[in-house]
Amino acid sequence: MSMLEQLQGKHARLPEKYKNMSAKELEERAAEIKQTLGKRLFVPGHHYQKDEVIQFADTTGDSLKLAQVAADNKEAEFIVFCGVHFMAETADILTDEKQKVYLPDMRAGCSMADMADIYQTDRAWEQLQLLFGDTIMPLTYVNSTAAIKAFVGINGGATVTSSNAEKMVSWALEQKQRLLFLPDQHLGRNTAYNLGIPLENMAVWNPITDQLEYDGDIEKIQVILWKGHCSVHENFTVENIRKVRSDYPDMKIIVHPECRREVVALSDYAGSTNYIIDVIEKAAPNTAFAIGTEMNLVKRIIKDHPDKQIISLNPHMCPCLTMNRIDLAHFVWCLESLETGFEENRIIVEESTAKQAKLALERMLAFS
Repeated sequence: MSMLEQLQGKHARLPEKYKNMSAKELEERAAEIKQTLGKRLFVPGHHYQKDEVIQFADTTGDSLKLAQVAADNKEAEFIVFCGVHFMAETADILTDEKQKVYLPDMRAGCSMADMADIYQTDRAWEQLQLLFGDTIMPLTYVNSTAAIKAFVGINGGATVTSSNAEKMVSWALEQKQRLLFLPDQHLGRNTAYNLGIPLENMAVWNPITDQLEYDGDIEKIQVILWKGHCSVHENFTVENIRKVRSDYPDMKIIVHPECRREVVALSDYAGSTNYIIDVIEKAAPNTAFAIGTEMNLVKRIIKDHPDKQIISLNPHMCPCLTMNRIDLAHFVWCLESLETGFEENRIIVEESTAKQAKLALERMLAFS
């Protein structure tokens, strides 16, 4: 489901009742329903969620970890996923038929995931097969729709996370001469570069023009990067790094690999969300960091580490707008619908799509 479909859908409107409740009333109601439902309810919360929501999470983490934990929790009948649409889809794919997955606000999509739809991908694959024959292994970042995961599963590929991307890219290039990396060009480029693949051996597929963007002999291409990106991480710039280096000469810069190649190259550290959290947790007191990732998480890290000097790499950065769709009002609406049996905002991945997408996930999990 694209963001446009979510915005137009019947589930998009929050009832007025919840808009008129105070924060205290919402918090009390959320706590009450959680206690009533007990172990029948499980609430995974992504690192980028607001504090008002994350306070009610039973566990926090990145998207794949949360989906796996939800699948392992066989006592839970209701999985209320506080994240975005593709994350809830992954949870539905991995959970069993007795477990039901819900997203408090169906408008909580992901701009990166929406940059690769299945129609664009099928067209691209057809043209790339004409250019290169059967020499391409498809990989998709878990930040993608169930349909894209299914496409990758059907064609022998796998999903990747920002933590295991290097391992999975290496695996793909052992299977085929080339790989197609969806939908985030920056994670794909940074990963391939770290593995020693020259930038001149990487091409970009533009899904808007249906063209391969590359100057040179196409036989040298090893990596085809889908022209997609994270709207948050792409906004960290070289200028941001220069400003920090000038104002705070002793400050370390740590960024997510969804950032542009030039930003990652000039940083001191780059890694997944869990990597960023781990590096800062293990750092000595009084260590200084500028963090290049989503603002809700940066603020939480600052609060959790008062013994360290921590700032955002871009002080004008906004939180992820689609993650911020999940607020306390929508959360309580979702919980009350479960309590009354109405089951608002359930996520259901069609069976054949789920089966094919699970192939891609399982190929990755076999290496984890």
